[in-house]
Amino acid sequence: MIQVTLKDGSVKSYKKGTTIIEIARDISEGLARVAVAGEVNGQVKDLSTPLNEDCKLNLLTFDSEGGKATYWHTTSHIMAQAVKRLFPNVKLAIGPSIENGFYYDFDSEKTFTPEDLKVIEAEMQKIIKEDYPIERFTLSREEALELMKDEPYKIELINELPEDAEISFYRQGEFTDLCAGPHLMSTGKIKAFKLMQQAGAYWRGNEKNKMLQRIYGISFPKASQLEEYIKMLEEAEKRDHRRLGKELDLFSMNEQIGPGLVIWHPKGARVRLRIEDLWRKQHLRNGYDIVYTPHIGRGELWETSGHLGFYKESMYSPMEVDNQDFYVKPMNCPFHIAIYKNKLHSYRDLPYRWAELGTVYRYEKSGVLHGLLRVRGFTQDDAHLFCAPEQMPDEIRRVLRFCLSMLHEFGFDKYKIYLATKPKDKSVGDEKMWADATKALEEAVKAEGLECDIDEGGGAFYGPKIDIKIKDALNREWQCSTIQFDFNEPERFDLTYVAADGSRQRPYMIHRALLGSIERFFGVLLEHYGGAFPVWLAPVQVKVIPLLEKHQAFANEIADKLRQQDVDVEIDARNEKIGYRIREAQLEKVPYMLVIGDKELESGTVSVRSRKDGDIGSMTVDAFISKVVEEIRTHA
Repeated sequence: MIQVTLKDGSVKSYKKGTTIIEIARDISEGLARVAVAGEVNGQVKDLSTPLNEDCKLNLLTFDSEGGKATYWHTTSHIMAQAVKRLFPNVKLAIGPSIENGFYYDFDSEKTFTPEDLKVIEAEMQKIIKEDYPIERFTLSREEALELMKDEPYKIELINELPEDAEISFYRQGEFTDLCAGPHLMSTGKIKAFKLMQQAGAYWRGNEKNKMLQRIYGISFPKASQLEEYIKMLEEAEKRDHRRLGKELDLFSMNEQIGPGLVIWHPKGARVRLRIEDLWRKQHLRNGYDIVYTPHIGRGELWETSGHLGFYKESMYSPMEVDNQDFYVKPMNCPFHIAIYKNKLHSYRDLPYRWAELGTVYRYEKSGVLHGLLRVRGFTQDDAHLFCAPEQMPDEIRRVLRFCLSMLHEFGFDKYKIYLATKPKDKSVGDEKMWADATKALEEAVKAEGLECDIDEGGGAFYGPKIDIKIKDALNREWQCSTIQFDFNEPERFDLTYVAADGSRQRPYMIHRALLGSIERFFGVLLEHYGGAFPVWLAPVQVKVIPLLEKHQAFANEIADKLRQQDVDVEIDARNEKIGYRIREAQLEKVPYMLVIGDKELESGTVSVRSRKDGDIGSMTVDAFISKVVEEIRTHA
């Protein structure tokens, strides 16, 4: 008998060889119907997997991350089977699940069209109705190569597997694919799906390789979930930050300047300035010092830090100055370390909290650049903390509180916290340091009354970390905040402090970002609000609209009073109808419009229109200014 520990902590005994689906049925027929996979000791497995030793088992439904990945991966195989039926000469590449759905890459002489996608969908529907069992099997390397002899991309993948690797395949009907799994038990388990789009993709993401055709798709256990997802995509399209950035004249990219390099227009710069002003103010209030560091550094610096060893492919090529190589910085940390090394430190001086809005440059392949969300030049909301080991728990809690309060300021109150632990392959630092750091992170989360998911092995090679993913208005997750331990840099740069007993000790170093990068956070913020920023963030907070030329002087007077209170205001005195100018202001998503005519001029009032509520009536100038200033002050 084997002992199986379930997610709720209960332990059940089963015969060796009992499958995961049999255990699900033993617990509940209802659970067995909705289960899609099982997580065995942290690894996601097929429901048909037999268990032969004591283990921890978590039965996964579609609502879990592993469940979605299994469901979507199976749908990608069904799509590949349909494509091979319809276009037998197509060669198969890879077909993984991704964050939102799945894709499969095909090498095809024929270019797929939207009409082809409909035909493929119809064939997929047949395969689902045929309800083929999905069976896993393994082969020797020679047998695997023989089976895949007509699939050159699969042959390449097999040849790259380690000598002792298990080579597994999945079969459904006439279709067999090289795959590590896991998968659903049959094709009939897929209930609702849609193929979304076709795009080009280089084999293995390398532009030197052949361009393949990639088909993206999505699937769900219920048709209603698919309908909701399609509606969400339509709303996301309306909120696309690239479209809004152009419509609202916030930022642009210029091919003459270079891809992935952002140009901030006046209105976008105003919003960015408000973000940065709040960032600086809150950091000073939370006990940080602001620092500034250069944009380039000698190659020797990046050799010591390890970036030239671990990160060179993502760095820009060097520039030669005085017969020495200089690199534009991909990160700020070595410069902050240089500040630390500038003098001797005592335990009484610690902790140090140094923050910088530091612009860095990283070479990203052109195929992954995406508006503000993936760029080559960006400003990191960066900070580094240097502390003694005994200070670590309090510092982590302090950072976590600061992080969540900062996100709250911008209207993000929904989030998910992940604790990424030591990677299984490569890491630096001894076991005790890893254990202490991981424990400190986990206890900090619990001490703040929060919950976190464990990302086993997801830490960086230099230390464990906390990642916070915020949820926007469409409930999409965005990775912004991170709190990372670093056992690597203090060792490489030989950082020390004088401990209470007079000995030289190594400080702990914590990398920390609250917003991530300003560019990416701006893009997320823009999509979250659909361009309709709250008053305190809006690039133009008030637009004054005089009806006639005789009302212009009063409009100027009001605008001057607003500017004296640090309110961003514009006057629209164009010779256009009032309705047209109001509609324009609405399209520009200006929070307040002040209309001035004869009545307002005589009474010294303004007719106030709200972007959200429409006409809200007449107010004195001072009353309106008090209202808008209070909304800005409180971030209403």
